[in-house]
Amino acid sequence: MKQYIPNALTLLNLFCGTIAVIFAVNENFIEAALFVFLGIFFDFFDGFAARKLNVQSELGVQLDSLADMVTSGVVPGIIMYKLLAMTVEIPEASTSWETSSFGFDLPLLPLIGLCITLASAYRLAKFNLDEDQQTYFKGLPTPANTLLIISLPLILEFQNSDFINSIIINKWFLIALTALSCYLLNSSIKLFALKFKDWGFKANATRYIFIILCILLLIVLQFAAIPLIILLYISMSVLDNVTSKLK
Repeated sequence: MKQYIPNALTLLNLFCGTIAVIFAVNENFIEAALFVFLGIFFDFFDGFAARKLNVQSELGVQLDSLADMVTSGVVPGIIMYKLLAMTVEIPEASTSWETSSFGFDLPLLPLIGLCITLASAYRLAKFNLDEDQQTYFKGLPTPANTLLIISLPLILEFQNSDFINSIIINKWFLIALTALSCYLLNSSIKLFALKFKDWGFKANATRYIFIILCILLLIVLQFAAIPLIILLYISMSVLDNVTSKLK
């Protein structure tokens, strides 16, 4: 019976992801973010449960990537599409999948946001074939990238900063962020994983410091802290790689 627990958690991730897709398509970003957070929560604990119960399987690995493709691949692509649609002057009907007698009526610029979905799929496929990524990640994990993208509408909704809002609702910023997101997902940068083999501080100093800084940033900056946390994650990983080579 215990072998089904991790897969059940993975399916809960997928379930949350599909609900998030529905909310994102309808521009209910807060609700979409809530279900993405739940999905990522289940995504973290399915692997944890599999290791603790010693029931890892190839089926679980493949199922996990399929669930991540929805929660952390399709959802951020849709959100970026919707944000880019907000930056261009187009008829309201053009932001939806409305057919006409000549075919689909879609704005072209916002479709750039869906490159995040394509890059996520490519990353997940590579991850399944890479046996080295057990203690670290090569490139930004899709859940971390999703948190980065989904933080944008949350910042717009809750931070109440005209300056920050003007940056986010700028098509060039969003296009640049989309390109950066696609690059980071499939880059060769080694990033530490939040997997604890033991609870000792010496072996996990980077992880403990990162978690403490994340908590402080979230308390002070709220949702605006998320992009900074992703930047901190990358910076600390690069520094950790450099210090490891010098030892």
